[in-house]
Amino acid sequence: MFYRSHVLVCTGSNCNIKGCQGITEALRRELTRLSLEQEVRLVETGCLGLCEHGPALVVYPEGVMYVRLTAADVAEVAEEHLLKGRLVPRLLQPTATVDSGYSLNMSPFFSKQKRIVLKNCGLINPDSIEDYVHADGYIALATTLDTKTPTDVIDVIKKSGLRGRGGAGFPAGRKWEFTRWATGSPKYLICNADEGEPGTFKDRLILEGDPHLILEGMIIAAYAIGATKGIIYIRGEYDLSIRRMEHAIAEARKLGLLGQNILGSELEFDVEVCAGAGAYVCGEETALIESIEGNRGEPRFKPPYPAQQGLWGKPTCVNNVETLANIPAILQHGAEWYQQIGTANSPGTKVFTLTGNIINSGLIEVPMGITLREVIYEIGGGIPEGRSFKMAQTGGTSGGCLAEEHLDIPMDYDSLAGHGSSLGSGALLVMDDSHCIIDLTKCFLKFFVHESCGQCTPCREGTPALYSIIDKLSRGLATESDMRLLKRLSRTMQSSSLCALGQTAPVPVLSALVHFNEEVEAHFKGDCPTCKCHTARGGRQSAN
Repeated sequence: MFYRSHVLVCTGSNCNIKGCQGITEALRRELTRLSLEQEVRLVETGCLGLCEHGPALVVYPEGVMYVRLTAADVAEVAEEHLLKGRLVPRLLQPTATVDSGYSLNMSPFFSKQKRIVLKNCGLINPDSIEDYVHADGYIALATTLDTKTPTDVIDVIKKSGLRGRGGAGFPAGRKWEFTRWATGSPKYLICNADEGEPGTFKDRLILEGDPHLILEGMIIAAYAIGATKGIIYIRGEYDLSIRRMEHAIAEARKLGLLGQNILGSELEFDVEVCAGAGAYVCGEETALIESIEGNRGEPRFKPPYPAQQGLWGKPTCVNNVETLANIPAILQHGAEWYQQIGTANSPGTKVFTLTGNIINSGLIEVPMGITLREVIYEIGGGIPEGRSFKMAQTGGTSGGCLAEEHLDIPMDYDSLAGHGSSLGSGALLVMDDSHCIIDLTKCFLKFFVHESCGQCTPCREGTPALYSIIDKLSRGLATESDMRLLKRLSRTMQSSSLCALGQTAPVPVLSALVHFNEEVEAHFKGDCPTCKCHTARGGRQSAN
C-alpha cells in the first residue's frame, strides 16, 4: 500500500520510560478520527538518538522531528502537520533552525554523524523482517554465500581493519582466523550484549532498533569461522532487547535464514538468546562463558583463549554487538570502502552514548578520529546553563578523565591511549565545572569495589584500598605516604589483575592525578575548590 506520510515513533528504552506508548496510542486515535489511516503509516521504530528530548517522532518524507511530546501534543501534530501540511514549530527538535533547515539530516546533531551501525535505527520497524529486507538487509549475507569462501570473508575483515568495539580493540579478523583454524567441534559464536558499564546503552539500542542487522552479522561470522551455534548473551534487565531479538530469530528461522542449508547453501547455523544475571564482570568474555555454562561469572586464566577452548571447552569466538553490526556493511561495500572512513589505524565509525552535563544527550555514531570538541559542542550542543567544560571520561567508568586541553585530540584507539584513556565501551561522560574530580573518582571506585568478583587478590583487595585512599583525600586527610601507595597499588593492579576490571579500575585515578594535578593538590591541603567534599577545612558547602 502507498502512503503519503510515514510517522515513526521512537520506542527505544529511553523513550519507553518517558511514555512513548501513550504517544503511539494517541496518534493512532487521531489518525482514525481524521480518517488518515489509509494515508499515513504509523511505525514503532528504534532509538532516534536524541534521548534527552524524548518522547519523539519523525514525519517522513519531510524528515521533521518532534520532541518532548505529550499525548495532548499529538492532536496538534496530527491536525496541523499530517492533515494540513503545516509544521508545529514549538515541538520541533531543538537543533532545527531556520538557517540549518528543519529536516533531520540538516541539523548539527545528525549532519556530523556517519551512520553505518545505526543506519536503520529510527527508519524501520525493528519487529519487521520485511522492513529490514527492504532496507537492503541480508543482501550482504546472500552475496557472501554465493561468491566468497570462509577464508575470503576473513581476509575482507582483516583488510578492513575492523577492531573490536567492546573495549579492547582487538582486530576482529584475527580473532575470527584464530577460531577458524582451531581444532575441535562444534564451534560457537557468542554475541556479547552484556553491557554492564555505567552510562553505556549503545548495544541495547542497537539490538532494539535493528535486531536483524546483528543476526546478519552473526550468520556471516559463523560462515567465516565454521560455527554452527550462536548465542546472544543479553543483560537480563534489557527486556525489550531480549524480546526483539527473540522475535527476529523466529522470523529468520521461518524464512530459512537460520537452521540448515541457509539460502540454499551448506551453511548450518542457529541462534538463541541467553539472559545474563547483571554482573559487570560478565562483560569479560571468559566470565561470560562461565555464566552461560551455569557457573558463577568469574574470569578464566588465559591462555588458553576462547578461540582454542571456550564454551564447553570448544573453539569459541566472542564479538561485541557493535562489532557484528559492522560486518554486513563491510561485506556489502568492501574493505577499501570501510578504510576510507575514520583513521588509518582505527577505520570506520564509533557509536557513543553521550551522558552527563551536555545539552543533547543520547546515541550517536561518528567517524573515528573526530575530536572531543566536535562531539561535545557541535553534536552535543555544548554544556547547559552556560557552565564551562570540566572533564570528559571516555570509555565508561574504567576510562581516563580528560581535561580541557584534550578537547582537540582525535577520538580513536591510539590517540586516546596516548593520553591515558580509551574508547572502551563507547560511554562518553561530560562534566561541567561544578563537579569535583576527586568526588567523581571516588564514585567510580565505589562502583568497582561493588562489582569486583573477588576471584583475584589484586582486584579484591586493591579496589577497596584505592577507594579508602581517595576517600581520605576527599576529606583532606591523605598523607604523602598515602599518595605513594596509591600510585604503587595502581601499577600493581594494572599488571597483575586477572581481568580488565582490576586492570582498568585505577585508570580514572591515574588520569586524574596527571590531568587535574592542581585540584588533587588542593585536596591534599584540605581544600575542595568546588566545595563538594567534606575536607579538613570544614563540611560540605554549596558549589555556588
